[in-house]
Amino acid sequence: MVMAEGGQRDRGRGIPASVGAEGRQLFVELGEQDFDAICLSSYRTACKLRFVQKRCNLHLIDIYNVIEAIRDAGLNAIELDAIISTSRLENLAFSLFNQLSKRLPTTHTIDPRESAALLVQFLLAAVDSEPDSRLAALSVKAMLATLCGGKLVDKLRYVFSQVSDSRGVLVQSRFEAFLREALKLPTAVYEGPSFGYAHALTRPCFPQQKRVNVNMFLDILEDPPQCLVWLPLIHRLASVEHVFHPVSCSYCRTNGMTGFRYRCLRCRGYQLCQNCFWRGNASGSHSNQHQMKEHSSWKSPAAKLGRALGRTLGCVSSRNPSHPVYPEEPERTLNLANIV
Repeated sequence: MVMAEGGQRDRGRGIPASVGAEGRQLFVELGEQDFDAICLSSYRTACKLRFVQKRCNLHLIDIYNVIEAIRDAGLNAIELDAIISTSRLENLAFSLFNQLSKRLPTTHTIDPRESAALLVQFLLAAVDSEPDSRLAALSVKAMLATLCGGKLVDKLRYVFSQVSDSRGVLVQSRFEAFLREALKLPTAVYEGPSFGYAHALTRPCFPQQKRVNVNMFLDILEDPPQCLVWLPLIHRLASVEHVFHPVSCSYCRTNGMTGFRYRCLRCRGYQLCQNCFWRGNASGSHSNQHQMKEHSSWKSPAAKLGRALGRTLGCVSSRNPSHPVYPEEPERTLNLANIV
């Protein structure tokens, strides 16, 4: 990884006029995080959307909870392009967080109405980020599936169920429609110049004139096209938020790093915390053009040596397993009746 990616910010657009007081406060708080100082557009976008996700408490809700709420709201029984009312979205959001509040331990409480109001205001702002756009069933499904917590592979399987036909084959036009809705999220946080929708985006995603089933879909999005690189990054950010590296940053000299750690492959012993690397900080003979390796965990030198020996002896797999292989035929509708 090299500090080369820039990406423009959409600084010219203010908070949409349709956003209420709760939504305005959310955007004010977002601006106070100083994410615009991050040079890498993919990390900048992921950090912004991760902030929104956590501020709305949507990180506590997985895709199966979303599917249940969508079913209860009747959105599974209407066409994807069907227009839905704001009140229907509000009811769905409140149902999501009301059920969440019942599942949470007594030591962790949320205000369902506040979380629902914040989420609704943000989704409406995302819809308004594109001229002449309207709130459709697909808008709600795409944005909730993108922003909710849980495993990325489960979310992508749900997305595939919405963009494939009865034979379990991807329908290109449906994926284009999904992508258009999902990319309203980066646009809502002023990252439209880097990740806004364009019609030509979907063409290089999948092989032309070839049946794309669920496994091929997951394989391709495992290393996503440029327009979606921020999506798996949100999940990676979540996974390292509490990871501690007991080494000092070579730039800010902070004793110990939390989150990602970046090690220069050219400068011996030169390591940066995520805040310094993302903002392009460098010192001494180190340059932003040097190749850096991203680390999401800490291993002591002894542990590294043991793993290297194990790999040499064939005791340790050198490659992480990919996603499970799923049936190519569409699965029966999930029975979520017993989910509390």
